This record gives sequence, structure tokens and C-alpha cells, in this order.
Amino acid sequence: MGLARTHAVALAGMTGALVEVEADISGQLPGIILIGLPDAALSEATERVRAAAKNSGCPLTRNKLTINLSPASLPKHGSGFDLAIALACLGADQVVSAASVGRVVHIGELALDGRLRPTPGMLPAVIAASRLGHGTVMVPAGNVDEASLVPGVRVIGVASLRDAAIWHGAELEPIPVDPILVPGDAAAETAEPDLVDIIGNDDAILALQIAAAGGHHVFMVGPPGAGKTMLAARLPGLLPDLDAEASLEVSSMRSLSGRAVGRALITRPPLEAPHHTATAAAMVGGGSGQVRPGAAARASHGVLFLDEAPEFASAVLDALRQPLESGVISIHRANAVAHFPARFQLVMAANPCPCGQYGAPDLDCTCPPSSWRRYLARISGPLLDRIDIQLRVQRITAAQLRLATETPRLASAVARGRVIEARAAAAQRLAGTPWTLNSDVPGPWLRGPQARLGRAATAILDRALERGGITMRGYDRVLRVAWSIADLEGVSRPGIEQVGQALYLRKGMTS
Repeated sequence: MGLARTHAVALAGMTGALVEVEADISGQLPGIILIGLPDAALSEATERVRAAAKNSGCPLTRNKLTINLSPASLPKHGSGFDLAIALACLGADQVVSAASVGRVVHIGELALDGRLRPTPGMLPAVIAASRLGHGTVMVPAGNVDEASLVPGVRVIGVASLRDAAIWHGAELEPIPVDPILVPGDAAAETAEPDLVDIIGNDDAILALQIAAAGGHHVFMVGPPGAGKTMLAARLPGLLPDLDAEASLEVSSMRSLSGRAVGRALITRPPLEAPHHTATAAAMVGGGSGQVRPGAAARASHGVLFLDEAPEFASAVLDALRQPLESGVISIHRANAVAHFPARFQLVMAANPCPCGQYGAPDLDCTCPPSSWRRYLARISGPLLDRIDIQLRVQRITAAQLRLATETPRLASAVARGRVIEARAAAAQRLAGTPWTLNSDVPGPWLRGPQARLGRAATAILDRALERGGITMRGYDRVLRVAWSIADLEGVSRPGIEQVGQALYLRKGMTS
């Protein structure tokens, strides 16, 4: 009779905890008992492990096996513990070296034929193992590229349980098998749409550049066919490449969502566009068992686009209010809390009324007057108060179309260069502070001695505050947009023109 230990990783959101997997063989009646607060998928691991071990040529002992997942109070989810359980059992039976098994962290799901399936969340799991002091990780062959993205970790890729047992000293002959690989993601290979495709809408194009320069949220209102969706889809193309920390977060989120990461970290900002029937759990994350990231978390360091925003449930939209302020989504459960990053740019688009024609110069609106305000009122005031840029988008006329074909249009690469220069100016000004983007700077700092503007520059803004046209939060957000406009124009400090333009971008839609 024997005892063996190895390690696996339990994920709660983006955070991983080390789990010690113990296997003990006793002389009692045959059977396998799995303890340590497993969920339903993990409880079924005993049957998967038994079948995989038999089909790999190293069947489990006929004596009683007790498998403990420690700490017992930590909830464990999913099938990624299969490989650790199987090797702990074989180590207790002295089929493999118990000492060798104990030095390696094992992550992977077993198929019944003994092959290893790629496991979602491999990248954050390997990051957690590295941070907890383990330098060797054994993973399925389909996850090797993803796991190898973590520096300083020795990654051992195996295609089957038989290969894993041989690596740990089992006296078995290697049998080649076809590894199970992660399906490629066609969406990741699609080129970003270019700003040069936009005809007209110069004000909206400028507003997108300002939003990209300062990381501001945008709300666009206009009739169908005005180009709101085209504009929103091109905002990620204006954003700079992700830095190392953001790339790691975006790639980890992609891994948690079960999508292929590839051989390199994600370097371009993501775009998430959930359907208006999405629930609150689909938007911010959740789940009855294992907590999964929602669209807002997957859009972190990128763009979250809500088309037909008034059609979303009010509770779903209001669930975004806290993440917009804190940049973090916390999903609370009775026995655990999962945290996800949520530093995204929110872009909302809406028709001006249910029929979409209110305010259009070419068609008449058929909606009752009372429905105009009621339709947009589905988006709560507190949420709108967090949107820095609010603008109307109109349809392109035939004259504008002819003019656009005769004049050169701005390409995304050129606009991105302007945005990068503007962000560099903001980062230089904010050096020595915790912030790098204008949208992150708190109001007291903007109104303090470090960045206070003259009375002449803020006179129009002060009048709007006195008359109740904007709230104090809105006052600070206008200042942030004004600084972004100044950075984009290469001006050292915002003046009357920049503050007036920022106020128009916030209140021009309702004036």
C-alpha cells in the first residue's frame, strides 16, 4: 500500500490557487473515493481516470483508492485535475516515481482512450503555478504553445497519459498517438476594418480619435444606416498595441473563454459586441458553478460595443456602472469571490426613437412624441453620466458622397499614429502619478494646482454646472476630454476652444 502527492491549479476568476492532490491505496474493498469539495464535472474524474489508465496500458490498482484535493475547503471546478489525479494514483501504486510526480504541477483533462484534451484557462493556471514557486508544469500537447508563453517555467507537453507515465519513470513502450489540438480561431485572423472605409461623418471620426487618445466612453445616436456600427468597429484599430501586462491579461481572458491563444500573446485590443438579449451574467460574468468571464471582462483593454443599447435590459446596462468606475468586476459567491479586469472603452449606439427616423431630414418619424424621450430613457441617467462623449450621427447625403470620392480620407494607421503621440504626451505629463490615460485621472487632481485651468478657459463649464446642465462628475469628465483634445492637437494646456469642444461632445446631443 502506498501514498503519493502531486499538484494542480484551481482557478477562481483570474486567480489561481495551488491544490495538492493526494492518492492513498488501502486494503479495503475495491473502489475510488474523491474528496475535497469537487463539482459535478470533477466528481466524474474517477471514471475518466480509470478508463484512461486501462486504455493506456497502466490500469489502476484493484484495491481501494482515496483521492484528496487539499485544501478541502476550496471549491474545485472542471476536468483539468484529471492528469494530476491519474499520476498521483499511479505514483501510489509505484507504477511511476512518486518523487518525480511530486515535483511537477499537472494540468489536463483525460479522454477515455488516454489522450489529453486541451484545457481552458491554461495560461492563467500556469501563471499561478509560477507565482506560487513551481517551475515545472506538465500540460496536454495542445496547450504547449500557450503554456510556453509564461517565462521561467519548464513546460512538458504530453499527448497521452502513457507518455506522461513514461516521463515519470514507468516501464512502458511508447505508443505514438495523434494529439488533440485546440481548434484555430478564424476571428483572430481577420484584419481590423480601416477608417478609410468611412464616408463623411468627419465629426464622428474626430470624436473617435479623441476617445482613443484619452480612453473615453462614447454614445452615438442616429437613424439606421448612419454608420454607427461601422464607426464603433473601427475604434479598436485606432488604439495602440497592448503593453506586456495588458497582453498577458487579454491572452489569459481569451484562454479562460476556451479560445485559442496561439504561439504569441495577443497584442491588439479586443472588440466584444454582445447581442441585446444578453443577460447580466453574460455581460459581466457569472455562472451557477464555475464563474466564467462575461463580455465586459473579455473586452478589457479594448472596446465593448452595445448596438441598439436601449433594447438591452435596464438591469444589464446598470450592471456596467460599477465596472466603469472601478475597472474591476467582482463576482461574489457564498464560498468564493472571482475578480476579472474590466478596463474597457464602452461604445453604445442607439436609434433616436423606436422607428429610427426622428430627426432624419429625409423621412418622417411615425412614433408618438411621448415615445421619443421614453425610448432613450431606457438608458439610465447614472450610466449616461459616465459617458464622456455623446454625439449625433446623420446619414450621408448624395453631395457628401460625391465630395468624399474626390477627397482623400483618413486611414486608421495615420489616425493611430496621432493617438499614440497624444497618449505619449499624456503619459509624460502624468509621469510620477498612478495614471497614464486622461480618462483615469481623478477630478481633484485635474482641479488641483497640478492641472488647474484658468477661469477664462473654464467659464463656460462653470456656467453649465451652475445651471444644472452637468453634474460634478460631468464637470470632471469634460475636463478629461479637454485634455485629450489638447494632447491630440499638440497643445500644452486646454484653452477656451478645447473646453468648449469637450462640453459640446458631452452635451451637444441634448442641447
